[in-house]
Amino acid sequence: MESIKSKNSSDSVTDVRRITQIGILGAVAFLLMMVEFPLWFAPGFYKLDFSELPVLIGTFAMGPVSGALIELVKVLLYFFIHGSSTAGVGDLANFFVGCCMVVPAGMIYKAHKTRKNAVIGMAVGTIIMSAAAGVFNAFVLLPLFAKAFHMPMAALIQMGTKVNPSIVDLSTFVMLAVVPFNLFKGAVVSVLTFLLYKRVSPILHGRVR
Repeated sequence: MESIKSKNSSDSVTDVRRITQIGILGAVAFLLMMVEFPLWFAPGFYKLDFSELPVLIGTFAMGPVSGALIELVKVLLYFFIHGSSTAGVGDLANFFVGCCMVVPAGMIYKAHKTRKNAVIGMAVGTIIMSAAAGVFNAFVLLPLFAKAFHMPMAALIQMGTKVNPSIVDLSTFVMLAVVPFNLFKGAVVSVLTFLLYKRVSPILHGRVR
């Protein structure tokens, strides 16, 4: 009976630590989301941030479900503190696209926790995220932005043409701006995660004394 109580107590401590870490990592991700950088090959309204970094680190440390929850905390904080110009649809897209990277990466890494699997997971996650972002932008976000800001779709395409003359329609906009943007973001976040995870992992696993 005493061993059962001890096990239950240990599980409770683990659960509290996990919930706390999800909240903290989600808050850090939100803060990083507020710091944005434009990229030379995409229109100005696409800006790079490093908010997926703590999400991916948390995913590797605690699993894909926890990663999705960290992503959710990040997006909810952004929505309620920063606000939304798309009635929450853009924030939903951010959550969905982010999960398309961290969840597959976390699932692959969880199956066999090696550096090789981590790299494979991040590469697969980056590809899935980029493909999902392309589809979501083409059929949901770009039409929504055009409607929200009362501008024709052609005006958005023109913004892409200014940075890359090869962008002439929605298809080339997605293939030459949206997809490369997300591939670049995924690659940068993956490299940073690879460099930082081993240093942060002991803290998340409670092995720091």
